[in-house]
Amino acid sequence: MVPNDQIYVRLQEHLDNQTVGFPATRSGVELKILKHIFTPEEAEVTSHLSYKPEPIQTIFNRVGHLVETPEELERLLDRIQKKGGIESTIKNGLTHYCCAPLVVGMYELQIGRLTPEFIKDFNEYTSNKKFGIAFLSTELPQMRTIPVSKSIHPRHHVNTFDEVTSLVQQAEAPFAILECICRKKIEIEGHSCKVTDRKETCLAIGSVARMVLKSGNGREIARDEALAILEQNQQEGLVLQPSNTEKVDFICSCCGCCCGMLAVHKSLPKPLDFWATNFLAIVDADKCEACGACENSCQVGAVVVSEEKQSAVVAPARCLGCGVCVTSCPTDAITLSKKPAEVRPPQTREDLYDIIMTNKKNKLGKIKLTGKLVVDTIRKGQTKPFKS
Repeated sequence: MVPNDQIYVRLQEHLDNQTVGFPATRSGVELKILKHIFTPEEAEVTSHLSYKPEPIQTIFNRVGHLVETPEELERLLDRIQKKGGIESTIKNGLTHYCCAPLVVGMYELQIGRLTPEFIKDFNEYTSNKKFGIAFLSTELPQMRTIPVSKSIHPRHHVNTFDEVTSLVQQAEAPFAILECICRKKIEIEGHSCKVTDRKETCLAIGSVARMVLKSGNGREIARDEALAILEQNQQEGLVLQPSNTEKVDFICSCCGCCCGMLAVHKSLPKPLDFWATNFLAIVDADKCEACGACENSCQVGAVVVSEEKQSAVVAPARCLGCGVCVTSCPTDAITLSKKPAEVRPPQTREDLYDIIMTNKKNKLGKIKLTGKLVVDTIRKGQTKPFKS
């Protein structure tokens, strides 16, 4: 191991002790990912940051042996943030900086820096079982699924955190629209999206929007344009996935052919054990004409047309409650049902990360999770826990 690698190993170990985890692998591919984003100096400073946003002076008190002045530190942190290595937010008029998980975080902020080499390393790392277990070991998921607007009826009594228009209307400006990194990655790999040919579908809000604009990875838009883009996303059959918080800082519009999160969902034997949603699709067999529109529109394969029943059938353990199948049904045979126990998300991302850190699984907890995945895999007839 060359001397500089020790710096990246320290950063890897530090990130692994933060919210989502960043475990080491035998191949060391995780170090290649870090080298893509951080210089040795940047890696060393980042290894002293917390998952909680902190002001310059607090950070300088820890890294004063690495940089000469708070001003130099701020310039260095801004440089890292523009490359997507860390995150920043404004509190009481001061910029605060913090570590970012690989997903959701550093990877998504690489939208302007994607290369075939980085994609190869990212694919290798995220397909590794150690990363998969770390990613699934959080107490709460980082994202959740909410219904498309036209699938919701007044009888649902939907809270504002599950209704996209309310989320945007109540959100803190600014708003930034940026390319979907999942579709950009797929395009670099030589494929194309089967659902949309539009690139700018991901919405950043508030502090995340400020980061995106500062790094030049998106363009600022007005609230009305944000709502219009989200409406078009819904019309095309994309799945709405905001941050798992009441005060949202991003809303992704996802497809099953490109989205990394939905790929994880489709790979798991019992995905809803690791997902956040308050709704479930229900089929009225008497109205269903078995046309297959719902099966074709479902982005996670949760609904199929049964030849035996001559009706669409929803798998409750796989249904995201996104409502896309509801809006695609020509006979109104599918409706959304609200789950008996509504799950309310944390207020902010800091609250979410506090919950994740407080309940982070230890080695024994990860072994138990691995065992559960193996058992569920056998019961579902899959060949491996993370089905490709």
